[in-house]
Amino acid sequence: LHYGYANRKYDIDKKKIEGFIDRFFRFIFFLEYQRCSEIIDIEVRLNSYKTEFKEILHSVTEDQDDSQTEVFFQSFPRIYKSLEDDAQSILDNDPAAQSLEEVMFSYPGFFAIAVYRFAHELYKNKVPLIPRIWTEFAHSKTGIDINPGAKIGANFFIDHGTGIVIGETAIIGDDVKIYQGVTLGALSVTKDLQHIKRHPTIENNVVIYANATILGGETIIGENSVIGGNVWITESVNPNSVVFHKGQVTVKNKFPGKEPIIFSI
Repeated sequence: LHYGYANRKYDIDKKKIEGFIDRFFRFIFFLEYQRCSEIIDIEVRLNSYKTEFKEILHSVTEDQDDSQTEVFFQSFPRIYKSLEDDAQSILDNDPAAQSLEEVMFSYPGFFAIAVYRFAHELYKNKVPLIPRIWTEFAHSKTGIDINPGAKIGANFFIDHGTGIVIGETAIIGDDVKIYQGVTLGALSVTKDLQHIKRHPTIENNVVIYANATILGGETIIGENSVIGGNVWITESVNPNSVVFHKGQVTVKNKFPGKEPIIFSI
């Protein structure tokens, strides 16, 4: 223990890092109980988050000129617009969704996507630790595991979400829908593949149903395809394809009427 504490690389407050993104999400999507009705109130709150974010960044980087903080908050309007589009996509595609407020307040898929998009911005700027802490925090709350390195396009729709895994080098296009239990993973996991594309590419307008597993960095799911539930894919799929697992389901009458009952003892 003494050696570990003496030689660790960073002095960070993990709960503070997790708490920041949790509270920031609630603030920007109007989930706080206390209304911020005045512009001045919003500016004060944003400045307080900016100050807190600077402190968090300083704990993992030697960049003391606050340039990373400025880059992050300058990118905020772009990320926010993308998340508004994600929320609208969920509302448009899920018949159970009644309003944008319901999506923002209660949908685990939206929370996971939001945390991913902010984490991905830090990942692109090579900020250590924080992006993964954020996405694993979302993973712990939602059951949805999105690596911050994945590249995800516009209007992303996650329904239910529990058990979804999206790997670091996965690429997902626009208007993609993914259901619970889907894995976008690697064919093999060895450290020497660290800098190689290991996870699949999902092109625009693809639907992937529950518990489908798609593996491999060279695997491409062509645009406008539908991937059925429980399939296992390790090769590319042409555009406009339908892929499904053909199983046999037998239905029997639980009460077969006057069929004799014979016991052997």
